[in-house]
Parts: sequence; C-alpha cells; structure tokens
Amino acid sequence: MSEAAVAGNGGEAKMRVWRGDAGGGEFRDYTVPLQEGMVVLDVIHSIQAMHAGDLAVRWNCKAGKCGSCSAEVNGKPRLMCMTRMNTFEPGETITVAPIQTFPLIRDLVTDVSYNYEKAKTVPPFKPKPKEADGTRRMYQEDIDRVQEFHKCIECFLCQNVCHVIRDHDDNKPSFAGPRLFVRVASLEMHPLDTDDRLEFLRKEAGLGFCNITKCCTEVCPEHIKITDNSIIPLKERVVTRFYDPIARLLGALSGKGS
Repeated sequence: MSEAAVAGNGGEAKMRVWRGDAGGGEFRDYTVPLQEGMVVLDVIHSIQAMHAGDLAVRWNCKAGKCGSCSAEVNGKPRLMCMTRMNTFEPGETITVAPIQTFPLIRDLVTDVSYNYEKAKTVPPFKPKPKEADGTRRMYQEDIDRVQEFHKCIECFLCQNVCHVIRDHDDNKPSFAGPRLFVRVASLEMHPLDTDDRLEFLRKEAGLGFCNITKCCTEVCPEHIKITDNSIIPLKERVVTRFYDPIARLLGALSGKGS
C-alpha cells in the first residue's frame, strides 16, 4: 500500500495507546498528523509532543538494532521503529500496547530484567588453549554456523511470545527462554569453546519445557531460526547425553555419565 493511500482520510493517524501502570490503566485514543515515511515509533513521539508529554516509551537507535522499542501493535509483537505506517489500512485505528509477558512499569515500558538475570546464569565462553604458534584456528563453516546467533538484538519479542514464560509465572525461575537458548547455542557450537553446558540446559535452563511451537522464530525481527538452528540441536545433544541408553552406557564407562 502506498504512503499516499495511508495518508488519506485527512492524513491522520488514529492510535489507541495503553496508558497506565502496574496498578491498572486503560487504552486512550489519539489522533496525530501522518507524514510520509512514518513508523509507529514516530507516531508515538508525535503523541508525546502534541498530546501526552508524560507517555512512557523505551527506545534508543530507531534503526531496528537496539531492541528497545518492543511493543504489541494490533496484538502482534513488533519493533515500533520497524513497523511502517503504510502497512495499515487507511483510517484504521492502530492499537499499541506493552509486551505482555513482563511486569508493567508504566505505559509502554515493561521490566525486562528477568532476561538479564537469566543471562547471568549462562556459563561463559571458555576457549581452548592456543596452538603451539600462539594462534587459534577455525574452519569458516564453523564460524558461519554461529554467526546467525550473534544477530540477536535482545528485543525479547521471542521471550514475550514463549507460552512457557507468558502463561506460567511459576516456570520463570526454572526456564531460560528462547533468547537464552540462542545465547547458549552460540557458545556450544563455537569451534573454540570447551565448556559443557548440557547439564545446565537440562536442569537450570529448563530446555525440556520447550515444545518447539516456533512462535519465537516467527516474531524474530532479525529472522534468526531460533527453533531449527538453536533449540532443536541443543535438545538433540541433551537427549543423546542423558536419555540415549547407549550414550548413557558409554558415559558411565568413561566417567561422564549423569
């Protein structure tokens, strides 16, 4: 749809934005002038400038690389700075709400500290010793395999839609979520890393809770194949180590069994 088409209906953006805090709130309607090239975050800023200077919203780069402006736009988790206004129907009222999985602070801002606390539990990178000549060597295909995971901008949209976290608060202490599984995969599949995080994945990260619905992959703005390229390979490693009878026997004989 063209910019001109969206700018019809008087060139106005009709927005319904959540206002409130942990104690309660409501959606409020705003109308602001719509200009060519605008994204949802631009419109939110216009609302701040023209109608509600106290509207709380988190943002930083406005280029889809910081992950700060996550929200639910018309019920779908998105980055506001990457959601163009010309993708909506002319005259459509656009609803903007905070992501629902994490505690609300105010308006569109939520407390995502859960994710950072979980990140602290991930065993860090542990490189193997250097070669005799003082260098470390890697095959290009091994580097390419983990490069995808480093595109994560920590928008936490994948965490937001993960029903294990979203629908069950009691799971949060024992479940890391898709963003952290991507982090672990980047380490486990790194050609120079020597640490073993399979026990961590099984007991502390709660990998077994994930039933691979792929909802996390569907909302990733960086198009990381979270389920296929990180979660499933990690699950396969855990199953082989702890639940495959032959692997368990070999592990017991080598002293590496559970």
